[in-house]
Amino acid sequence: MKALRYLLPPTALLILLVAPFVGEVPLHLARLGETQSIDHRIFFELRLPRVLLAFLVGGILSLGGLLFQSLFRNPMSTPFTLGVASGATLLSAVAILTGLGLYAPLFAFVGAMSTVLLLYLIGRGAEGYGTDTLLLAGITLSFFYAAALMVAYAFSDIEQNFEIMRFTMGSLEISGYGKVAMLFAVALAFVLYSYRKREGLRMLLVSHDFAHLQGMDVRAFTLGMLTLTSAAVGAAVSIAGPVGFVGLIVPHILRILFAQSAQRLILPSFFYGGIFLVACDLVARTLPVQIQLPIGVVTAFVGAPFFIYLIIRRRHL
Repeated sequence: MKALRYLLPPTALLILLVAPFVGEVPLHLARLGETQSIDHRIFFELRLPRVLLAFLVGGILSLGGLLFQSLFRNPMSTPFTLGVASGATLLSAVAILTGLGLYAPLFAFVGAMSTVLLLYLIGRGAEGYGTDTLLLAGITLSFFYAAALMVAYAFSDIEQNFEIMRFTMGSLEISGYGKVAMLFAVALAFVLYSYRKREGLRMLLVSHDFAHLQGMDVRAFTLGMLTLTSAAVGAAVSIAGPVGFVGLIVPHILRILFAQSAQRLILPSFFYGGIFLVACDLVARTLPVQIQLPIGVVTAFVGAPFFIYLIIRRRHL
């Protein structure tokens, strides 16, 4: 375990550096400096933006999972198990269905915020945010959103149906740096705010009563963290689609490896969450298959067994 902790940072950096150079089309390094060459365009207009987008999306989803698990005091709470990402996905599909695809990020934000508001109101009556009631409420909302998404499919034409389907499977295919720049601003604000509030998170992890005794307004703190987390997750989902399990896997692995509490894992969760999604995307782009697997499929294949393991482990504990 100790050796793995030392190997993790250089391995992560190696993945980040190698990822833009690997793909279906081999690149000639000598031609990258030639601005008119196809190698230059593939690297700087397609692969590098894609790797950066994967890193930012993975970082946001991983940190979002860490914060949700801490605020709701439930190890299986993530933006997906709580229905937040599903709400963002449904509203994004509604934007596509109504011809307002240009405003999909705004619709995704509204979907994420509406879900977290419902969970917050439920939490107020559940005497804390770590109850099974909240997790069950989130799962119920996810099923409701899934049913509503099927209705959207039924009312869509062939083109809209294909667009919604591609969105729900998750995709990191972009060209240029416009979306990367937008998501970078969101991620920077998210990380800085979370890191600034790390002491409040530490007190909340001890207990709500302890936080009250230290003079903290628990409801205001929780609502602020939930609001920003949901906004960041909504922005990530609106661009990349519902890429699941990142917020579940990475925080738990980091807790196992580093044996530290959540307030000390804010920066590592973001960094290694980004690396995890870059690695998954690298697998999706290099598998010897005729079609490129959607990124959401790859993370689901990795994450589903891990989720089952957590359920079994929690039951034994």
